[in-house]
Amino acid sequence: MKRSIFYLVMGSIFLLFFASNVAAHCEVPCGIYDDALRTKLIYEHSVTIEKSMKEIVELKKQNPVTYNQLVRWINNKEDHASRIQQIVAQYFMTQRIKPNAKNYTEKLTLLHKILLSAMKCKQTTDLSHVNTLRSLLKEFESLYFEDSHK
Repeated sequence: MKRSIFYLVMGSIFLLFFASNVAAHCEVPCGIYDDALRTKLIYEHSVTIEKSMKEIVELKKQNPVTYNQLVRWINNKEDHASRIQQIVAQYFMTQRIKPNAKNYTEKLTLLHKILLSAMKCKQTTDLSHVNTLRSLLKEFESLYFEDSHK
């Protein structure tokens, strides 16, 4: 009896640990995810990247530099740029843009440019990359949602 309780508890802990590490989106056509929300999340991530860049620039000016805070803001910027890349690649490019879609090539081109802008956001604190990312996202939204905005 004690052994079965032990295995039950250990199994539950194992499931809880690994369940928290499971990705938030599956690749089955469940239909519960909202395309417009994904684009809003990209905008939100871009705001966080922008704030991180500004904080990094200011922290580098300090004497002495507070390296712990600097590293935290750099990591934050990297994380949010990666999240944009994840949404673009895993959600839109893999699951939402179909080869027979209207404006297929244009949509993929814009998404690829968004990926590149997110990558450049990781590499620098140049705010022009954030602005480019937002501009590209607006273009993508216009193209992607063209039928639903009429």
